[in-house]
Amino acid sequence: MGRKILIVDDDQKTRVLLKTYLEKNQYEVVLAHNGESFLSEFQRHLDELSLVILDVMLPDTDGFALCKAVRARSNVAIIMLTASSDETDRVVGLELGADDYIAKPYSPRELLARIKAILRRSGGDAAGAARYWRFDGFTMDLVERTVVDREGQPVPLTGLDFQLLKYFVEHPGAILDRDILCEQTRGRESAPLERSLDVQISRLRMRLNDDGKQPRLIKTVRGAGYVFSADVSSANG
Repeated sequence: MGRKILIVDDDQKTRVLLKTYLEKNQYEVVLAHNGESFLSEFQRHLDELSLVILDVMLPDTDGFALCKAVRARSNVAIIMLTASSDETDRVVGLELGADDYIAKPYSPRELLARIKAILRRSGGDAAGAARYWRFDGFTMDLVERTVVDREGQPVPLTGLDFQLLKYFVEHPGAILDRDILCEQTRGRESAPLERSLDVQISRLRMRLNDDGKQPRLIKTVRGAGYVFSADVSSANG
């Protein structure tokens, strides 16, 4: 499969368990036990990584600081592990650019399912599908997984942001409810009172310079979901 994953967790048993389990499922795994070793391994394998897994609680730092450091260098997919039942941890992680989160305790099987879902969503598109999508002066490249504005400047998006925008662009004018959007970006329905999708929508609007109070692109349909209101065109060149 050729997928390389970097995991940081201060619990040795957890690290060994995850490494063994994921390697049995054809993933290449690099381990780190604290923030310092994580940053060293991240720098070493930067161009090869498909995903990083960050434990929030670490002896010398926390997963939030590492998430911020990763996002300053890379758009690699990020899963955060949190022992807290407080939604604040999940929201903060998503605001910093994480793609998903898993609450402890969790099973390796659940983590594997999340990894597969994220990497599947970030994989290539079907042959023959349009490569470029254009809207409101932006150009989205589905092969390079980039978005540039009308001046050709790149728009910084996480993998989860890109997947959400891709789904909006592919369904302009349609009212998309929260469950559909969560299913398309996280592989599961939204939980009651969950704010993570709202955080992601807010972040995406900010990246697209879409005024949150009077958005022109991603509009809220009260009680129904969201609608992408821009005119969209597609092409292969």
